[in-house]
Amino acid sequence: MSLQVCVLASGSSGNSIFVASDKTRILIDAGLSAKQVAVRLGQIDVVPESINGICVSHEHGDHVAGIRVLQKRHGIPVYANAGTLNGIPRSGEIAVKVFQTGSSFEIGDIGIEPFSVPHDAYEPVGFRLQTAGTTVGIVTDLGMTTSLVRDKLKGCHAIIVESNHDEDLLREAPRPWPLKQRIRSRQGHLSNMGAAQLISECATDALEHVFLSHLSSDCNTPDTALRTVASQLRLDGLDHINLEISHASKISSIWERGKAVLAV
Repeated sequence: MSLQVCVLASGSSGNSIFVASDKTRILIDAGLSAKQVAVRLGQIDVVPESINGICVSHEHGDHVAGIRVLQKRHGIPVYANAGTLNGIPRSGEIAVKVFQTGSSFEIGDIGIEPFSVPHDAYEPVGFRLQTAGTTVGIVTDLGMTTSLVRDKLKGCHAIIVESNHDEDLLREAPRPWPLKQRIRSRQGHLSNMGAAQLISECATDALEHVFLSHLSSDCNTPDTALRTVASQLRLDGLDHINLEISHASKISSIWERGKAVLAV
């Protein structure tokens, strides 16, 4: 088996991604309650005790809410960089294995490369995961694309990428102006068009599947995100790439390289 990927939840209410190889099971972030993480893992026949590690992208609550209880109940190791560790409230209650941004490490047979992304957190990262010739890229919170982000996503077979908002819907949303400015800033969140451009810029013949993630509940819709990204990919001759929305309220399909996506 190559890597399998299932987005357990994605959105401002909580984010968590399950990634598995033949020998290793990890979570990228655990921003749901420990109980809800267990429920959603159960929907793909996985128990929390079998998780070999939780890799944390940054310290915001929608990415770390469940890690303390998951570790206490199930003994799951937590991996984070020093900046993220310092930003997690009551982080002294969590046993963390500290990784260095830009330096690869391994959990079981999964190679993990954390890389810097622009976002309003202490030391936010995306992840490039690899095993058995399969590579997956994850960038769920970023305000803009960079050459480093594009480089790390090139050659991936699947990508989980933020598609947070539609520019027009954000402009018209009943939100405070400072919040709108934060979202649109270089340290904020990527728009649908920003996601489309990033996918086009990093896509190679290897790319099979893209999960559009972290959609805003009031500044975006699944149809708007899909339409915007699909239109750009079609213009760029990349309409062979399968697009899927990841939701806050339910898990995604299970992706595995070279196989039909498994509905759950």
